[in-house]
Amino acid sequence: MPQPVNDELLAGRYELADIIGIGGVATVHRAWDTRLHRPVAIKLFAAGDDLANTQRFDNEVRVLAGLHHPGLVTVHDTGTTTDGKPFVVLRLIDGPTLRHHMTDGPLPVDEIRSLGAAVADALSHVHDHGVVHRDVKPSNILLDHDGTPHLADFGLAHSVGSTRLTRTGLIVGTAAYLAPEQVRGADVDSPTDIYSLGLVLLECLTGHCEYTGTDIETIVSRLHRSPIIPDHLPTDLARLLTLMTAQSPRDRPTAHQCADALRTGQTTAVSAIPPAATRKRALIAAAGLFTAIGIAWAVAPGPTTPVSEPPDAAKPALVQASTPTTSTTQEAAAQLVAATSTSATTEQQPPNMAEPAPVPQQEPQQVQAEEPQPRPGVEPAPHGPGKDDKPVPPGQLKKGKP
Repeated sequence: MPQPVNDELLAGRYELADIIGIGGVATVHRAWDTRLHRPVAIKLFAAGDDLANTQRFDNEVRVLAGLHHPGLVTVHDTGTTTDGKPFVVLRLIDGPTLRHHMTDGPLPVDEIRSLGAAVADALSHVHDHGVVHRDVKPSNILLDHDGTPHLADFGLAHSVGSTRLTRTGLIVGTAAYLAPEQVRGADVDSPTDIYSLGLVLLECLTGHCEYTGTDIETIVSRLHRSPIIPDHLPTDLARLLTLMTAQSPRDRPTAHQCADALRTGQTTAVSAIPPAATRKRALIAAAGLFTAIGIAWAVAPGPTTPVSEPPDAAKPALVQASTPTTSTTQEAAAQLVAATSTSATTEQQPPNMAEPAPVPQQEPQQVQAEEPQPRPGVEPAPHGPGKDDKPVPPGQLKKGKP
């Protein structure tokens, strides 16, 4: 039983103990449930206009409460403190994060296969329920005393097609693990989590984060190059990571396919693009370049706007600066906007568009006049000179008929 920090019970039930985690919008406490006599973790959010909106907060929590999987940190309860701070009661995973586990260097390949398959299983369950995590990273993967991973921190998760629960002006996700579509400000779906998990597994294998630098530098770099997959990796693992971190979301496998490939070592069954999508590609290519230009214009970000715009707007995801803006930061931000504009046009252009085949020139056909057919009962005229066409003696001219 954790030692309480004060005698006051949260919601008349929970004894708050020491802080075990601090995030951008919440603090996680170790706590004790005095009613069910069990240790729990309580995520206490800061009071604010966005999170204080009870209806939106409750909708988000209900989505998370509907997820039940061994690889997830289960939601037990939710409520609001007397001073208006929302909180969520979670299952306590008393162990290190994957980030802390990687401090000693790269992990063994077999351990990464097992860990990755378990996280992919959890993501498959999440995606099957129409939820996208949007913030898969090492610090959000908790390891219990057996080393089993648990996916945590669904604070940025949302149901596909629903209103996003995100504080205005903050980036949706963590810069080092964002998918390209998140950077472009496009809608996200389950492939976004697959990309982030691919970067996490790659970091476990190499011992370093693939994209580094300032937040803006990190964001821009993924638009210019794909992750570097080491040559020494097993062939199946290298191919799987390449598919998981593909630039286009439609080229990435599902979470279920990733879990199977990590367990079996077989990637031949991983079909990045289903047949239906292939047929759709052919139709898009047949539509021509004008359709691609129209789509690119529709999704391309408009003029640069302040970071305080609502995150639902289709614009590049920028990080709220914690220090005064400098000229270098402004130049990097301008580079990000230019990169996303170019990337958006490239992304929407139909792949493998073939030039129209030249139409073969047809040679003019020679029309041969048909000989007149003789009428019945009429004897055909003899061939050669007629009866009036007698030979003209030399020196005489044939008189023409009037």
